[in-house]
Amino acid sequence: MPTSPSESTPADPGAPGGPADIPADVAVVGAGPAGLAAAVTTARLGLRVVLLDAGERPGGQFYRRPAPDLGAVRPEALHHGWAAFASREAALRAHERSGRITYLPTHHVWTVVPDGDRWTLHAVAGPEERSATVRARAVLLATGAYERQLPFPGWTLPGVIGAGGAQAMLKGGLVLPGRRVVVAGSGPLLLAVAGSLAAAGAIVPAVVEAASYTAYAGRLPALLRNPGKLAEGATYGGALLRHGVRLLARHAVTEAHGRGRVEAVTVARLDADWRPLPGTERRIPCDALAVGHGLVPQLELATALGCATRAGEDGTVALELDAGQRTSVPGIWSAGETGGIGGAQLALVEGELAAFSLAGRPAPADLLRRRSRLRAFAGAMAAAHRPGEGWADWLREDTDVCRCEEVSAGRIRQAARDLGARDSRTVKLLTRAGMGWCQGRMCGPAVAALAGETSAAAGAAPDRRPFSCPVPLRHLAELPRENP
Repeated sequence: MPTSPSESTPADPGAPGGPADIPADVAVVGAGPAGLAAAVTTARLGLRVVLLDAGERPGGQFYRRPAPDLGAVRPEALHHGWAAFASREAALRAHERSGRITYLPTHHVWTVVPDGDRWTLHAVAGPEERSATVRARAVLLATGAYERQLPFPGWTLPGVIGAGGAQAMLKGGLVLPGRRVVVAGSGPLLLAVAGSLAAAGAIVPAVVEAASYTAYAGRLPALLRNPGKLAEGATYGGALLRHGVRLLARHAVTEAHGRGRVEAVTVARLDADWRPLPGTERRIPCDALAVGHGLVPQLELATALGCATRAGEDGTVALELDAGQRTSVPGIWSAGETGGIGGAQLALVEGELAAFSLAGRPAPADLLRRRSRLRAFAGAMAAAHRPGEGWADWLREDTDVCRCEEVSAGRIRQAARDLGARDSRTVKLLTRAGMGWCQGRMCGPAVAALAGETSAAAGAAPDRRPFSCPVPLRHLAELPRENP
């Protein structure tokens, strides 16, 4: 790949008079751990980079920080591995000053399209929703992930929020979702969330984990290759002990109760397939519930391009990537959670590996070893916390599965049983499930399972959407028309 394209100096994306056309060697989408590491390493290797991100500041969801007006003295206290981020953010600013990186915050890329030997990225920019365009010889997608939610009666009550959402409130707003917060779902994120909430002053009566930690026993070699991860887990466990937080493994919140707001939750013990065991129910008073069942790779841009996917061990869908982080589409790379949920450390490593691949340089052997080791640990986590097929037994017929369109479990089951729906797309056409504002991100796995499209533990097949976010119609009208 040439180290400098022949186009003119990048235009100001905020300039009036139409969308900007910003040329680059590499366009990186997403400024979380993977995208940030990829951008600064690619720039260091001599390529010109445009880094686009929907957020106002780099760091993504993991390194979310309070707004400057809140006056946080030590925002790093709420983060693990802050030094790794701080060094890369400093490198980003240095490359900005040198002109090697053009950083475009509040730019939400809604599509990537081929343009001769280059790619054109269209973005919605800023609160004014301006149109912006970037052209690059190669694209790296580091779009991260979002939370997986499995519905249950009462999950639409105020005070029931995502586990990651609770952490975002604390990191980004320095606020707690409640004073007495139950943390529930499945996955290692729960321990981090509970520890952070308790340290910030919340009462956390229990961490309710649907999986059993004995599931890790079958992946002992992967665990032993990652002593740092084991130490991290021990740190979280010690924090729970210090704050008197109970850990209820192989349990789930099967119902939330309250008038106008959650006031208590029912917790039940689960069998090996995640079916509630009769007679094991208990009620825990609370004024907030932070719940999440892991993360789902965010793939809309990649699947719209036709990038090949694979089934992950956690029941989600991820991108197929080669040793250089290339997708199946030439000219498109990806790193981080899009290739399978693995955490910030792995995302940083994969971002750097992608940079060497983009620059046509051999990757350092130590980076390759770290990726192999961390990917093995990620596989162990995915297998241990994969939802069991019995979770759908939590649902009553009147439980809303699609919150946006208020489509109940009963209506979805009827579409599958009586109307012949066998996939989530057909269910959508018959019931409107997945047609609301979130476009199925919240309900997609549940709808697919109830329709019988996949096993109840698996997620829906990735949609191939032309747009990855809402786009003003004027942006479409501004696009050049092809000659007939």
